[in-house]
Amino acid sequence: MAVKRRKLGNPLALAVMVLLSERPMHPYQIAQTLRQRGKEQSVKINFGSLYTVVQNLEKHDFVEVADVQKQGNRPERTLYCLTGEGRAEMVDWMSDLLAVPATEFPLYGTALSFMGVLPPDETATLLTDRAGQLEVRAAALRGVLQKLYETLPRIFLLDTEYQLHMLEAEAEWTRTLVAEMADGSLSGIQGWRSLHETGEVPQEWQTLEEDGSRD
Repeated sequence: MAVKRRKLGNPLALAVMVLLSERPMHPYQIAQTLRQRGKEQSVKINFGSLYTVVQNLEKHDFVEVADVQKQGNRPERTLYCLTGEGRAEMVDWMSDLLAVPATEFPLYGTALSFMGVLPPDETATLLTDRAGQLEVRAAALRGVLQKLYETLPRIFLLDTEYQLHMLEAEAEWTRTLVAEMADGSLSGIQGWRSLHETGEVPQEWQTLEEDGSRD
Protein backbone atom coordinates (compact mmCIF):
# COMPACT_ATOMS: atom_id res chain seq x y z
CA MET A 1 0.00 0.00 0.00
CA ALA A 2 1.41 3.39 -1.01
CA VAL A 3 1.11 6.64 0.92
CA LYS A 4 -1.60 8.79 -0.66
CA ARG A 5 -0.74 11.84 -2.71
CA ARG A 6 -2.10 14.86 -0.89
CA LYS A 7 -3.02 18.44 -1.73
CA LEU A 8 -0.38 19.54 0.79
CA GLY A 9 2.57 17.27 1.48
CA ASN A 10 4.69 19.55 3.67
CA PRO A 11 5.14 17.97 7.14
CA LEU A 12 4.88 21.47 8.61
CA ALA A 13 1.29 21.60 7.33
CA LEU A 14 0.48 18.46 9.29
CA ALA A 15 2.15 19.92 12.40
CA VAL A 16 0.03 23.08 12.07
CA MET A 17 -3.18 21.07 11.72
CA VAL A 18 -2.33 18.97 14.77
CA LEU A 19 -1.81 22.06 16.95
CA LEU A 20 -4.96 23.72 15.63
CA SER A 21 -6.88 20.57 16.51
CA GLU A 22 -6.09 21.43 20.14
CA ARG A 23 -7.24 25.06 20.06
CA PRO A 24 -7.28 28.15 17.81
CA MET A 25 -3.86 29.79 17.47
CA HIS A 26 -2.15 32.51 15.50
CA PRO A 27 0.95 31.59 13.42
CA TYR A 28 3.46 33.00 15.90
CA GLN A 29 1.84 30.99 18.70
CA ILE A 30 2.03 27.87 16.53
CA ALA A 31 5.76 28.40 16.01
CA GLN A 32 6.31 29.00 19.75
CA THR A 33 4.41 25.84 20.70
CA LEU A 34 6.33 23.71 18.21
CA ARG A 35 9.62 24.94 19.65
CA GLN A 36 8.49 24.51 23.25
CA ARG A 37 7.66 20.88 22.49
CA GLY A 38 11.02 20.29 20.83
CA LYS A 39 9.57 19.76 17.37
CA GLU A 40 12.40 21.59 15.62
CA GLN A 41 14.20 18.22 15.95
CA SER A 42 11.74 16.60 13.52
CA VAL A 43 10.03 19.41 11.60
CA LYS A 44 11.78 22.24 9.79
CA ILE A 45 10.24 25.34 11.35
CA ASN A 46 10.65 28.61 9.51
CA PHE A 47 8.54 31.52 10.73
CA GLY A 48 8.22 33.01 7.24
CA SER A 49 7.18 29.75 5.61
CA LEU A 50 4.76 29.06 8.46
CA TYR A 51 2.55 31.91 7.30
CA THR A 52 2.59 30.48 3.76
CA VAL A 53 1.66 27.04 5.08
CA VAL A 54 -1.28 28.49 7.03
CA GLN A 55 -2.43 30.40 3.93
CA ASN A 56 -2.26 27.23 1.83
CA LEU A 57 -4.22 25.30 4.45
CA GLU A 58 -6.86 28.04 4.39
CA LYS A 59 -6.93 27.95 0.59
CA HIS A 60 -7.76 24.23 0.69
CA ASP A 61 -10.42 24.78 3.40
CA PHE A 62 -8.44 22.82 5.98
CA VAL A 63 -8.27 25.80 8.37
CA GLU A 64 -10.32 28.96 8.74
CA VAL A 65 -10.18 32.24 10.66
CA ALA A 66 -11.55 31.82 14.18
CA ASP A 67 -10.97 35.33 15.50
CA VAL A 68 -8.94 38.51 15.06
CA GLN A 69 -7.35 39.82 18.24
CA LYS A 70 -6.36 43.42 18.89
CA GLN A 71 -4.51 44.40 22.08
CA GLY A 72 -3.52 48.03 22.57
CA ASN A 73 -0.99 49.23 20.02
CA ARG A 74 0.05 45.71 19.00
CA PRO A 75 -0.66 44.56 15.44
CA GLU A 76 -3.80 42.50 14.91
CA ARG A 77 -3.35 38.75 15.31
CA THR A 78 -5.46 36.36 13.29
CA LEU A 79 -6.37 33.15 15.08
CA TYR A 80 -7.00 30.07 12.96
CA CYS A 81 -8.87 26.88 13.76
CA LEU A 82 -9.18 23.50 12.08
CA THR A 83 -12.23 22.88 9.87
CA GLY A 84 -14.11 19.60 9.71
CA GLU A 85 -12.47 18.89 6.37
CA GLY A 86 -9.09 19.71 7.87
CA ARG A 87 -9.65 17.34 10.79
CA ALA A 88 -10.56 14.52 8.39
CA GLU A 89 -7.44 15.23 6.31
CA MET A 90 -5.25 15.34 9.43
CA VAL A 91 -6.56 12.01 10.75
CA ASP A 92 -6.23 10.30 7.36
CA TRP A 93 -2.74 11.71 6.79
CA MET A 94 -1.54 10.75 10.26
CA SER A 95 -2.98 7.24 9.89
CA ASP A 96 -1.15 6.84 6.58
CA LEU A 97 2.18 7.97 8.01
CA LEU A 98 1.96 5.66 11.01
CA ALA A 99 0.72 2.56 9.17
CA VAL A 100 2.33 2.68 5.73
CA PRO A 101 6.15 2.61 5.42
CA ALA A 102 7.12 5.25 2.86
CA THR A 103 9.72 4.49 0.20
CA GLU A 104 12.50 6.96 0.93
CA PHE A 105 15.89 7.49 -0.64
CA PRO A 106 18.31 8.74 2.04
CA LEU A 107 21.59 10.13 0.77
CA TYR A 108 23.60 7.72 2.91
CA GLY A 109 21.97 4.81 1.10
CA THR A 110 22.92 6.39 -2.23
CA ALA A 111 26.52 6.81 -1.08
CA LEU A 112 26.72 3.21 0.18
CA SER A 113 25.39 1.85 -3.10
CA PHE A 114 28.21 3.50 -5.07
CA MET A 115 31.04 3.64 -2.53
CA GLY A 116 33.05 1.13 -4.59
CA VAL A 117 34.23 4.05 -6.71
CA LEU A 118 36.57 4.95 -3.82
CA PRO A 119 39.42 2.72 -2.57
CA PRO A 120 38.48 0.50 0.42
CA ASP A 121 40.97 2.03 2.87
CA GLU A 122 39.88 5.57 2.04
CA THR A 123 36.25 4.50 2.34
CA ALA A 124 36.90 2.92 5.74
CA THR A 125 38.41 6.18 6.98
CA LEU A 126 35.42 8.17 5.73
CA LEU A 127 32.96 5.75 7.31
CA THR A 128 34.85 5.90 10.60
CA ASP A 129 34.61 9.70 10.49
CA ARG A 130 30.88 9.42 9.84
CA ALA A 131 30.36 7.04 12.74
CA GLY A 132 32.18 9.43 15.04
CA GLN A 133 30.02 12.36 13.93
CA LEU A 134 26.87 10.29 14.38
CA GLU A 135 27.92 9.42 17.92
CA VAL A 136 28.56 13.10 18.72
CA ARG A 137 25.11 14.00 17.39
CA ALA A 138 23.54 11.18 19.37
CA ALA A 139 25.21 12.39 22.55
CA ALA A 140 23.98 15.94 21.94
CA LEU A 141 20.46 14.76 21.20
CA ARG A 142 20.50 12.59 24.32
CA GLY A 143 21.30 15.73 26.30
CA VAL A 144 18.44 17.62 24.64
CA LEU A 145 16.07 14.78 25.46
CA GLN A 146 17.06 14.71 29.10
CA LYS A 147 16.27 18.45 29.40
CA LEU A 148 12.96 18.05 27.56
CA TYR A 149 11.94 15.15 29.83
CA GLU A 150 12.04 17.62 32.72
CA THR A 151 9.21 19.73 31.32
CA LEU A 152 7.32 17.61 28.76
CA PRO A 153 5.44 14.30 28.87
CA ARG A 154 7.14 11.54 26.90
CA ILE A 155 4.24 11.46 24.38
CA PHE A 156 5.60 14.75 22.98
CA LEU A 157 9.13 13.38 22.64
CA LEU A 158 8.70 10.08 20.81
CA ASP A 159 9.90 11.61 17.53
CA THR A 160 13.13 12.78 19.19
CA GLU A 161 13.61 9.38 20.81
CA TYR A 162 13.19 7.79 17.39
CA GLN A 163 15.83 10.10 15.90
CA LEU A 164 18.22 9.22 18.72
CA HIS A 165 17.77 5.49 18.16
CA MET A 166 18.25 5.91 14.41
CA LEU A 167 21.50 7.81 14.98
CA GLU A 168 22.76 5.15 17.38
CA ALA A 169 21.75 2.30 15.09
CA GLU A 170 23.41 3.90 12.04
CA ALA A 171 26.62 4.53 13.98
CA GLU A 172 26.72 0.94 15.25
CA TRP A 173 25.99 -0.52 11.80
CA THR A 174 28.64 1.71 10.18
CA ARG A 175 31.31 0.69 12.69
CA THR A 176 30.41 -2.98 12.10
CA LEU A 177 30.81 -2.45 8.35
CA VAL A 178 34.24 -0.86 8.86
CA ALA A 179 35.29 -3.81 11.05
CA GLU A 180 34.22 -6.28 8.33
CA MET A 181 36.21 -4.31 5.77
CA ALA A 182 39.26 -4.40 8.06
CA ASP A 183 39.17 -8.15 8.71
CA GLY A 184 38.29 -9.03 5.12
CA SER A 185 34.98 -10.69 5.96
CA LEU A 186 32.95 -8.29 3.79
CA SER A 187 31.86 -10.27 0.74
CA GLY A 188 33.32 -8.78 -2.45
CA ILE A 189 36.06 -6.72 -0.80
CA GLN A 190 38.83 -8.59 -2.62
CA GLY A 191 37.33 -7.67 -5.97
CA TRP A 192 36.91 -4.10 -4.72
CA ARG A 193 40.60 -3.91 -3.82
CA SER A 194 41.56 -5.49 -7.14
CA LEU A 195 39.56 -2.87 -9.03
CA HIS A 196 41.57 -0.04 -7.50
CA GLU A 197 44.90 -1.85 -7.70
CA THR A 198 44.62 -2.86 -11.37
CA GLY A 199 42.05 -0.41 -12.73
CA GLU A 200 40.13 -3.36 -14.21
CA VAL A 201 36.69 -4.64 -13.27
CA PRO A 202 37.10 -8.07 -11.59
CA GLN A 203 36.07 -11.02 -13.73
CA GLU A 204 33.56 -12.20 -11.13
CA TRP A 205 31.80 -8.82 -11.30
CA GLN A 206 31.61 -9.03 -15.08
CA THR A 207 30.11 -12.52 -14.73
CA LEU A 208 27.44 -11.11 -12.43
CA GLU A 209 26.53 -8.51 -15.06
CA GLU A 210 26.40 -11.13 -17.80
CA ASP A 211 24.21 -13.40 -15.68
CA GLY A 212 21.90 -10.50 -14.94
CA SER A 213 21.53 -9.57 -18.59
CA ARG A 214 20.32 -13.12 -19.38
CA ASP A 215 17.47 -12.99 -16.83
